[in-house]
Amino acid sequence: MKRFVGALALALTLATAAVPAHAADTDASRMAVAKDMIAAWKNADWKHAADLFAENGVLHSMMAEPVVGRAAVYERIAGLGKGAPAGVTLDVTHMGVIDGLVYMERTDRFVYNGHAGAVPVVGVLDIRDGKVQEWREYYDRAELLKEMGVGPK
Repeated sequence: MKRFVGALALALTLATAAVPAHAADTDASRMAVAKDMIAAWKNADWKHAADLFAENGVLHSMMAEPVVGRAAVYERIAGLGKGAPAGVTLDVTHMGVIDGLVYMERTDRFVYNGHAGAVPVVGVLDIRDGKVQEWREYYDRAELLKEMGVGPK
């Protein structure tokens, strides 16, 4: 019996050690990734923001074609980031996990090419295995362009 209990304990220890920390996605782990993303945008750390995406992750502003793949996501956000070198503050008013997805209601605040702007946004992030698989963004594109100083006034 002693030998059986010892073998069982060893088997459980090995099984637990073999499971990556992110394998058991939880609401808390998903929220941690989302908060890490919020900080990366605020700090204009576009490389880190892109690295939070899965290799084939998708960034989809619903008014435009989706950007697919970590490298393409980096190119998109780093390109936008050139106009907002001080970063973008994602001023979150409500955030939570529903059915495994992170929902963020927020106002994005930025200075883009010297033009201060703010736009209300809702983001939905599908975070699995510690990476953003898909980030869907809902906002008024015309309002965003106006706030960035690049659209009709």
